[in-house]
Amino acid sequence: MPKKPRELKALEVSRLTEPGHHVVGGVPGLALQVAPGGARTWVLRITVGSKRRDMGLGGYPGVTLEDAKTKARQARALVEKGIDPILQRRQAKSALAAQQAAQKTFKQCATAYIDGKSREWANAKHAAQWTSTLETYAYPTLGDLLVGDIGLPQVLGVLKPIWNDKTETASRVRGRIEAVLDWATVHGYREGLNPARWKGHLDKLLAARGKVAKVQHHKALPIDDVPAFLARLREQAGMGARALEFAILTLARSGEVRGATWAEIDLGRAEWTIPAERMKAGKEHRVPLSKPALELLQALPRMEGTDLVFPSTMLKPLSDMTLLAAMRRMKVDAVPHGFRSSFRDWASERTSYPHEVVEMALAHAIADKVVAAYLRGDVFEKRRRLMDDWAAFCGNVIKGGGMVPLERNRA
Repeated sequence: MPKKPRELKALEVSRLTEPGHHVVGGVPGLALQVAPGGARTWVLRITVGSKRRDMGLGGYPGVTLEDAKTKARQARALVEKGIDPILQRRQAKSALAAQQAAQKTFKQCATAYIDGKSREWANAKHAAQWTSTLETYAYPTLGDLLVGDIGLPQVLGVLKPIWNDKTETASRVRGRIEAVLDWATVHGYREGLNPARWKGHLDKLLAARGKVAKVQHHKALPIDDVPAFLARLREQAGMGARALEFAILTLARSGEVRGATWAEIDLGRAEWTIPAERMKAGKEHRVPLSKPALELLQALPRMEGTDLVFPSTMLKPLSDMTLLAAMRRMKVDAVPHGFRSSFRDWASERTSYPHEVVEMALAHAIADKVVAAYLRGDVFEKRRRLMDDWAAFCGNVIKGGGMVPLERNRA
């Protein structure tokens, strides 16, 4: 029978500095391990099943002699019940790590969501808009909360203060909160229904957007004021004025015009092909170029060092305020985007072109799915005639009771 080791006192344990394995007694297998460098740790040598295991119990003197004995006795009690204390500790540590990994704040989830989705968003500004609106409206309330703890009260705390006065913005914020929380649910960071969902939930608590928000239309010129404005615009110098004129003639959005490159334009075929990544709908769009639009392009200088059609003086795209600034200098109470509305009014009231042809000229998706199914092409030749008629209308100024053709100022 092996000799039972003498049980050391606390003072004796404190004097154990020689490197090696020092049995301290009191609990079978308990020893103080002294490393060559002087570090001292508690070790319990036990047999689990058919395997002998060394179980660490912590460093000395952080873990005292009495603490080490208590831990050793608890471990041996588990072994007697057929439980591996080392495996149990590893499982507990793993479970804790998994739990901590699942504890994500709303801001952490939103940042990850934006980072992941921004690769598929066509407009680079979209990610910046997401970040900006969440920082302004959502993060002050939700940012530091764990997504698993976010419920209806917290979501309403964000939306209620802005729902009536900033309804459009509030609606976007709601949709973005919903998307982030859905992302968090899929990743296992939260459970249950989304507290930011609209249908059957928030629509019972918040007024419908159309009931509280006044629709803000883009300020547009009356139909018959367009030709006179274009005549004045052609007298204005500068790349911003030319870009605005081109936007009016092609009905393209400001960003599409400002980002236009010569590689997209085929002067011989009188076509401008805007790639999908620069279109709002994410679909390639061909624009038929009327004679005035071609003349405008042919009169433009080709800037060395850039392929942009309308570059700034720094050979970069014009800013998003350049076209509006051109209108403000002319003291016109309208915005560049408003000419698309003027065109729609003109097409509806002064022509017999089908609605879907007009919509496709504006690069709008056809709402009627049946009609859209039959329009497999882009009705390009019909749109070419439409654009020629629009250019002809824009190029005539009412003088003395009649329409007089407008000539381009070549000066």
